[in-house]
Amino acid sequence: DWVGEAKRPPSLLNTLIAMFMSPGSYKEEDRIFAGQEHVQLLLLLIAFISVPLLLLPKPILAYLDMKKKAAQPLPRSELDAVAEGSPAAGPSGEAEGEEQEGDGLADVVVHQVIHTIEFVLGSISNTASYLRLWALSLAHSQLSELFWDKVMVAQAFGSKLPAPLHAAVVFFAFAVWFILNLGVLMVMENLSSFLHALRLQWVEFQNKFYHGDGVMYKPFAYAKLGAARDE
Repeated sequence: DWVGEAKRPPSLLNTLIAMFMSPGSYKEEDRIFAGQEHVQLLLLLIAFISVPLLLLPKPILAYLDMKKKAAQPLPRSELDAVAEGSPAAGPSGEAEGEEQEGDGLADVVVHQVIHTIEFVLGSISNTASYLRLWALSLAHSQLSELFWDKVMVAQAFGSKLPAPLHAAVVFFAFAVWFILNLGVLMVMENLSSFLHALRLQWVEFQNKFYHGDGVMYKPFAYAKLGAARDE
């Protein structure tokens, strides 16, 4: 209870930055919960372990599958071709098959390396990008507090005019404060939040889950039915 104890609450942004820059080292005033350093070290360990787990299993499984196929006996048709002396099934054919398998394994390794690099860089950039929405919400409250302090507190409540004029100043100051809040906070900031969320959805979320490999939409039309019937 930082409010009850009259303490400064820790900054979540600084806590996330310190989690990577100086893991396990915290000041007591920056502590959010007991055992925080152990939990964050565990999360960092899981994040680092996930990189080789993402990179290695698929190429290893592809290599084992290639060795398993190489150890299997040839089908009867290929044995007959070898017995008849077919050149396609001779040493040159076997070498060509091994070369194709090697190219397939190299493609898997390169593809997995690219995906791993994209995952690591995307995790950092996406996390930083989502933090902008959190910073944007803080900007909303700061702007509202700034408008209230500069317009209402400084101009309206701090006016030294007589009572009738003071009431008029408060009325007009409140109108200005309301217009500023409505124009800046409710229009500009909501639009900014909408654009940020739209960018996060299309640029960062769908780059992992959207492939665009569906079926093209073809609207229903009786003319197309007639054309297909004529064909």
